[in-house]
Amino acid sequence: MSKKDIETSFETLKQTVPLLVKHNIAAVPTNYALWYTYVSNESPQLNQELEQVIETGQAMSEVKTTELYRQYLAEKEEVDAWQLRQSMEAMLLELSQSMKDTRADTNDFKTVIDSSLDNLAKVEKEGLSVQEVMSLVRNMVQEVQSIRQSTISFSGSLHNAEKEIERLKSQLQESQQAALYDALTGLCNRRYFDSELESKLGMETVSLMLIDIDHFKKLNDNHGHLMGDMVLKAVAKKLQNACRDNAQVFRYGGEEFAVLLPNTNLKKARHLADVMRRAVEKVAVKDRRSGTMLGDITASVGVAQLESNEKAAAFIDRADKLLYQAKDLGRNRVMPIL
Repeated sequence: MSKKDIETSFETLKQTVPLLVKHNIAAVPTNYALWYTYVSNESPQLNQELEQVIETGQAMSEVKTTELYRQYLAEKEEVDAWQLRQSMEAMLLELSQSMKDTRADTNDFKTVIDSSLDNLAKVEKEGLSVQEVMSLVRNMVQEVQSIRQSTISFSGSLHNAEKEIERLKSQLQESQQAALYDALTGLCNRRYFDSELESKLGMETVSLMLIDIDHFKKLNDNHGHLMGDMVLKAVAKKLQNACRDNAQVFRYGGEEFAVLLPNTNLKKARHLADVMRRAVEKVAVKDRRSGTMLGDITASVGVAQLESNEKAAAFIDRADKLLYQAKDLGRNRVMPIL
């Protein structure tokens, strides 16, 4: 590295550290790497995401930090190793134990064979009886069968390990996605939601929507789970398209979705909730079995604004109670009524 490169790196570092302090960001290697890259302007897309954090005054969750690091900075090999390490360690431990067991069986077999060969050598010298010779042969046969079974078992372990390696290779990308995203809808999952919500509890204004598809069990019973999955994907897409101003939608569980709205008061959040509710009304999915279009899909929504010093569980519970009020009042509506 040239002297000029060293000076440039030092200047970048001098700008990075105050940013961490200013925005109350933990001084850990991942954060250093993210914000160092931000200052050096090496990744415009990363800069755009971090500038949103700065502009809105949001705190950045650990999950979000990890996702950005993997997306923009981590080498492919590093990401692969991240996902595979535990699986590979478990598999190698199993193989190692199989090898130890096989080696122990082989050593025991060698001892028995050596002893048997010594005994057979006595046949001519000492004139052993037929019964005594047959006893020696039977013992050798038993030991051969034992070591053969041990070898077969080890061979099976190797074959299973080979299959497992192939499976892990094919699922590398899927495993990374599954850690933070829902496989069916492609939305951020419940784990991601919990982390993001926790990171925003200290903000001055945060709102939350809980959205539940009406009569979803009946839809599944009447049209099948495949049709239900298609509806979930269509609703997820409508909600995602309706998101504005840093709103983020999550697959909360089952037929329920959550939308987190930083820097958004209750009135504004409720208005967006009604926009989303009307978007869901427009969902139409074709039933491949009957060829008919399935419409009349609706959703109920509960909206809450974070109160001072409120914990995540209490915040979610208030939104959930408002969601059930919407259902009790006839569904396909947003609560509270402002």
